[in-house]
Amino acid sequence: MILKEKYIFDLLNEKAELYNSPDFITDDPIQIPHRFSLKQDIEIAGFLSASIAWGNRKSIINDANKMMELMGNSPYDFVMNFTDSDLQRIPQKAIHRTFNHDDFIFFLKNFRRIYTQFASLEDAFLINENEINFSHSIERFRNHFISENHRGQKHVSSPYKNSASKRLIMFLRWMVRKDKKGVDFGIWEKINPKFLSVPLDVHTANISRKLGILTRKQNDWKAVEELDSILRKYNADDPAIYDFALFGLGVSKEFE
Repeated sequence: MILKEKYIFDLLNEKAELYNSPDFITDDPIQIPHRFSLKQDIEIAGFLSASIAWGNRKSIINDANKMMELMGNSPYDFVMNFTDSDLQRIPQKAIHRTFNHDDFIFFLKNFRRIYTQFASLEDAFLINENEINFSHSIERFRNHFISENHRGQKHVSSPYKNSASKRLIMFLRWMVRKDKKGVDFGIWEKINPKFLSVPLDVHTANISRKLGILTRKQNDWKAVEELDSILRKYNADDPAIYDFALFGLGVSKEFE
């Protein structure tokens, strides 16, 4: 098993190096926050893009671009200064699949409230002593962000409800990882990348099972933690690097 694991992680390290490059951005929703330089613009653009990251990648990118246009391509300025009439001009139609007009406005209003409290979204995601991952951090963020019962809250998932929280984990990877390869931003200085997990979607989970590094059948938070336990053996400081590797193996279809 040790030899097999070593072979697997030699392969994963090779694929991570190959796919963790600016070329990755071309077809990925991370391209949306890469349009901005202001920290808060990157956070808002990243959070919104990650929040609609399910389904066809081209549609995700197109619909995220629409949200940026609705905010005048200045997300932070719009969030902090929109008026009721600005919100009324937002078309009454779905933004992306089940993420609709009302959900978008719910997010905008809660962004304003968060940024009134904190200079950065990072301050709402801080890891406390003795925590090993983002499960409690995400729940604290949800408590900050969700000000009222609203259908939009379903787009902010909870590990406490055993959700894999794939889109939030992906957003956190974008903000926290610091490797200067040009993909992830690494603009959050108060959170160590060692706490990150791989965003667990259908593809990364299936590849992980085929490799034998994930046994749990459900794609839930327990599966995230199971995968963490082995990925951190091989890269304790930067376990989320393997997101690129698992993505790469999915694209190359080596294990289909």
